[in-house]
Amino acid sequence: MSDTSSSETLRPLLASLERPTQSYPGLALWGGVECTVNRIGDRFFDQLERSGHARRIEDLDRFRALGLTTLRYPVLWERVAPRGIDQADWGWADERLGRLRELGIRPIVGLVHHGSGPAHTQLDDPGFVTGLAEYAQAVAERYPWIEDYTPVNEPLTTARFSGLYGHWHPHARDDRSFVRCLLNQCRATAAAMAAIRRVAPEARLIQTDDLGKTYSTRPLAYQAEFENHRRWLSWDLLCGWVRPGHPLWEYLQSSRGLGDDWQDLCAEPCPPDFIGINYYLTSERHLDHRFHRYPPGDRGGNGRHRYADAAAVRVLREGVAGPRRLLMEAWQRYGIPLAITEAHLGCTREEQVRWLWYVWTEAHAAQAEGVDVRAVTAWALLGSYDWVHLLTTAKGFYEPGAFDLRAPHPRPTAVAQVIRDLAATGQSHCPALDSPGWWLLPNRLLHAEPPIEARSVPNWHLRTRPLIIAGANGTLGQAFARICRQRGLECRLLSRREMDITDPLSVATALDIVKPWAVINAAGYVRTDDAQYEAEICFQANSQGPAILAAACAERGLGLVVFSSDLVFDGRTGRPYVESDPVAPLSVYGRSKAEAEQRVLALLPKALVIRTSAFFGPWDAHNFVTQTLQTLTRGSLWRAAEDAVVSPTYVPDLVNAALDLLIDAESGLWHLTNDSAISWVEWARRAATLANLDPHRVISCPRAELGWVAPRPDYCALTSERGWIMPSLDEALGRYLQSLEFVSPP
Repeated sequence: MSDTSSSETLRPLLASLERPTQSYPGLALWGGVECTVNRIGDRFFDQLERSGHARRIEDLDRFRALGLTTLRYPVLWERVAPRGIDQADWGWADERLGRLRELGIRPIVGLVHHGSGPAHTQLDDPGFVTGLAEYAQAVAERYPWIEDYTPVNEPLTTARFSGLYGHWHPHARDDRSFVRCLLNQCRATAAAMAAIRRVAPEARLIQTDDLGKTYSTRPLAYQAEFENHRRWLSWDLLCGWVRPGHPLWEYLQSSRGLGDDWQDLCAEPCPPDFIGINYYLTSERHLDHRFHRYPPGDRGGNGRHRYADAAAVRVLREGVAGPRRLLMEAWQRYGIPLAITEAHLGCTREEQVRWLWYVWTEAHAAQAEGVDVRAVTAWALLGSYDWVHLLTTAKGFYEPGAFDLRAPHPRPTAVAQVIRDLAATGQSHCPALDSPGWWLLPNRLLHAEPPIEARSVPNWHLRTRPLIIAGANGTLGQAFARICRQRGLECRLLSRREMDITDPLSVATALDIVKPWAVINAAGYVRTDDAQYEAEICFQANSQGPAILAAACAERGLGLVVFSSDLVFDGRTGRPYVESDPVAPLSVYGRSKAEAEQRVLALLPKALVIRTSAFFGPWDAHNFVTQTLQTLTRGSLWRAAEDAVVSPTYVPDLVNAALDLLIDAESGLWHLTNDSAISWVEWARRAATLANLDPHRVISCPRAELGWVAPRPDYCALTSERGWIMPSLDEALGRYLQSLEFVSPP
């Protein structure tokens, strides 16, 4: 690809995001559950167990409520028959597949999903082929009504991870093992479909794989060419095309991985009925011989050259091929009906929404150009665990999907609403769709030389309804504006002169001029002790102002976020407070916040009222942690209260979580703090320890000695009965220290 850039190259990309006026009657929306069971050594990592779907049949009703009538669904060999067909336990599959039939959902049944089979076999074992065929026939005999199968998900990706990179079992790192793993999976797919069709002759094969594309600098053109041939291998093998004359025939023969088994697929090919394309932003790669320009994690080689292997979207100025062009390439190559079988992005909520919309519009554009593409699959409906680590460890890193599992019950996100919209009409009016995804913007480029800055490109917004953020001079307002810019959310940060929340006319004028989709109130009176002497001023800012905003937002149908405090409680429970606990404020400030909660929710029940506590963050010098560490760094002592327990809140985490909840259209009371219940002195000592400072220089004292005027509860830690979506305090402190480079030498 050429190295040109400018707004001219972005225009066709941005034009693809213009919302069509018609619906998509010829494009179906499918769904899918992340269900990988991969093996590391002798340990199996099971996404169904980690997500809890293994124990929640009611999730199927949730999926149907989204409007989904087709679902990629697992009946996995490792789970059903880990000790052989004779000892298979069909109970779970019987119950789930029966419920899918009752709900009118057509399953596309997967038998192996990034797995290597039960413990007695593995991908390079010939027994994998016969074993999967035996299992597939048992599935078909038990469920003869099932029409669609994916016996093995992503054979090429799994072969690379298991046979070439060593990430997954059997942890090989050579070409021969890679070829054997790939060939075995394709032979197993063909054998499984033959067994299934003996029972259900009309059964269809929907064969998935990750389809990307590779670009390179000139010295690495040979490697890019090889990888661009290799990306088709799963489907080529199943179609019986891998024989002398195939572009990779010599490579496959020289690897000694084919043996004579490839002849089975040439003699009796098993071409897919549908080609399922799994496409991710990292699927397209750029190889660069100037590897020193890239971070260590992107560096590698092939034994002949050392080079960087980076996401092409971060390098190529004119952008990547994207789903439309890749669908076209697959259609021209095979002439077989296509579907996008995984559409998911692990990112912020608005980018997840934009990605689903982008893939949907790209698939429709391909369809309009004559490509027989039938469906887009909203993948990872329940989210996924540790894919950021390629499933090589269980660190618990969770990415939500259409539902967020960090709640007592799976909580629908904005992605769920967009799925409902697309399933019903092919349209969506989610405010996040007013702006394009980051992958279409010039500041996506991390490794281009010179990088393109956003300001060098004309305004890229298509039709923007901004957020209004009240409180331009405060820490929280500034943090919201900063993070909105980072996340590509258009916002207007308004000062009191531009919108006085205590003046109904000022509020109405600002809302009518800016025409936002929601308002975030980060303004208010924050001096807890002074409020004891300035009650009228405090109530005007903290109670009357939010009520005026709520009334104005209710009149215009706008969303609203307001912030409350842990000081609405009296601390007598001795346990962390949840949202439904009755309020009993001790101070004027606490009473002003409690009154604001009541008035706002009475006027605007769909408002989001967030209780939080004890801010700290990297963008102000006056918070407790920053003052603690600055004092200790100077060699002085720091005094902190021993008899007051709080839940600290890292401001960037609070802002990101609040934005997610707003985009999800959540309402009512939510508690958002970093997971902890800690005294001020313990908090100071923990921060000092993490910063390699002496925690013994933090002096414990009763709060009466600190000159606090307003009465405060002894214990006002917060937790949530609605969902815990904030990271731990230690994780937040670690990121805070990294952001300031505040860590002292040990």
